[in-house]
Amino acid sequence: MKKGIFITMEGPDGSGKSTQIDLLKKYLEETGYDVLITREPGGTTISEAIREIILNKDFTAMSPVTEMLLYASARAQLINEVVGPALEEGRAVISDRFVDSSLVYQGMARGLGVDTVYEVNKLAIGKYMPDVTFLLDLPAQVGISRKKGQKELDRMELESIDFHEKVAEGYRELAKRFPERIRTIDATLPVESISSLIKDSISAIL
Repeated sequence: MKKGIFITMEGPDGSGKSTQIDLLKKYLEETGYDVLITREPGGTTISEAIREIILNKDFTAMSPVTEMLLYASARAQLINEVVGPALEEGRAVISDRFVDSSLVYQGMARGLGVDTVYEVNKLAIGKYMPDVTFLLDLPAQVGISRKKGQKELDRMELESIDFHEKVAEGYRELAKRFPERIRTIDATLPVESISSLIKDSISAIL
């Protein structure tokens, strides 16, 4: 049986994660993997219900600590119900966001601290850290402009440009902190170029 592989896609809002996840899924299927795609927050009935609370734009009074704990709760359910079992079965799991999002959004942009957020999430994650994380690096202004053109913005997307700039810079700092796991890719490149870089990296791992 193939060894399961856990891949996460990270980046500021509007960085093109969904497109690259779909392209990576096709590539992994061609190599013989059974591929599962999931997202954070979400991916299970319980986690999706928590997602509705987190992203509800009426809940502007939500404290950073509440936000952090809700993300961790959704993550715990996703790992227990979906990600963990799939990896144990030897499948490839691609997640649109994982714990790095919390480290950046709540740890850095909200100011709770990376170490604090990681400690809170350790129980939720268990032994399942990503084998590789792709960071689609994009200037905050570009990402939010893309989002505005796509759909109505949620509570997180409606944050100030200052917040989103902290997020973009936070991801860059995190990539320096975990260079062995996080691969940074310029998200302003053409879609095909980004996909090729991701495939080359995955090919080397496999």
